[in-house]
Amino acid sequence: MMESSKKTLTLDYAARNVNPAAFSTMVKPAGSLCNLDCHYCYYLDKSLQYDGKQPLMSPELLERFTRQYIEANEVPVVTFLWHGGEPLMQGVDFYRKALELQNRYSSGKKIENVLQTNGTLLNEEWCKFFAKNNFLIGISIDGPKDIHDTFRLNKAGKPSFDKVMNGIDLLKRYKVEFNTLSVVNKLSEKRGSEVYQFLKNIGSHYMQFLPAVEHVVEIPGRKRAVIVPPEHEGAHIATWSVSANGYGEFLNDIFDIWVRNDVGQYFVQIFDSTLAQYCGIQPGLCSMNETCGEALIVEHNGDVYPCDHFVYPEYKLGNISEMSLREIYLGQKRFDFGMDKRSTLPSECMNCEYFTLCRGECPKHRFEPVSSGEGKKNILCEGFKLFFKHTEPYMKYMRDLLASGKPAFNVIPWARTNF
Repeated sequence: MMESSKKTLTLDYAARNVNPAAFSTMVKPAGSLCNLDCHYCYYLDKSLQYDGKQPLMSPELLERFTRQYIEANEVPVVTFLWHGGEPLMQGVDFYRKALELQNRYSSGKKIENVLQTNGTLLNEEWCKFFAKNNFLIGISIDGPKDIHDTFRLNKAGKPSFDKVMNGIDLLKRYKVEFNTLSVVNKLSEKRGSEVYQFLKNIGSHYMQFLPAVEHVVEIPGRKRAVIVPPEHEGAHIATWSVSANGYGEFLNDIFDIWVRNDVGQYFVQIFDSTLAQYCGIQPGLCSMNETCGEALIVEHNGDVYPCDHFVYPEYKLGNISEMSLREIYLGQKRFDFGMDKRSTLPSECMNCEYFTLCRGECPKHRFEPVSSGEGKKNILCEGFKLFFKHTEPYMKYMRDLLASGKPAFNVIPWARTNF
């Protein structure tokens, strides 16, 4: 019965495929090209798939992508997410052209722009441009200087923290809205509250905490280990990877501060997404959806992949110069990839009390064998269980507040009393 249910098309996923098309793309205008050489960047090595070359997206391809992406989304608001590598490597004129094309092909739709950057290349010209055109900027910063500078180095092996902080100061000076993305690595363990307070102090009100768990191989002549899929010959877990319990405790330490002081003022993506699961609405975090494949990757040359973590030749869906982005999105290969997130879960996960919260999390982390020998589960499973168990009473209290028409921040006095 369980095996049968795993293969059943969910109502939610079926609805997405009959309702008006609405999907996002993470476009890589500079591919994996970056001025930094972060130890745990899984995207830097994508240049190996393009013969070591890192060409920039051409104006012609930018126009083709812009037109196809807007046309394919049958919704009133279309969001462009510029990513990398380092998207600022393209130069500001590229994005001026992008805005011109967005205006040309908008057809009455509202266009929004989000750009993820390491922050080291920000200057006054960039910040004036972002402020004028209402870009939302994501800044990659892992926490205090010693955590950040251990792994986020430039090509010469020099630290990047001071330049990132200078970039953040410029964003604040020009009143550019920004949020933060922090990679949780081995050094982050037992420092959750410190990292959280640091991010609050620099002005971040919207935070993402992404666990770094990757497999690597060492290649002679390369100072940086190459990140590879777990099944790659000779692969082993990188020493900077966060442990399962370390990640769970990291989140719990932050949650304990947040739930007693900051609900409604500071927003942590995984907290919001977990509460959404309790409320029965879309979590907003793809790893917590039952299926995936709704956030396509468009590379510098027009190649399309179903996920940022699965940019490998076997997962390529097509190229926008050969078929339209809409055709690629509606194609069977993308659909099957999305369904696999659910259908490949072992029964141990499907029967877990927290399944409706984590949904198996991201498939990229599923490489821990289960005792039954039936497939593999998430390597961070025990950490997520720590988090879900610890936060359950507070999440249910906030769910009930929202159901009665009251704001979630009313949990604060209750949390302080019942902590």
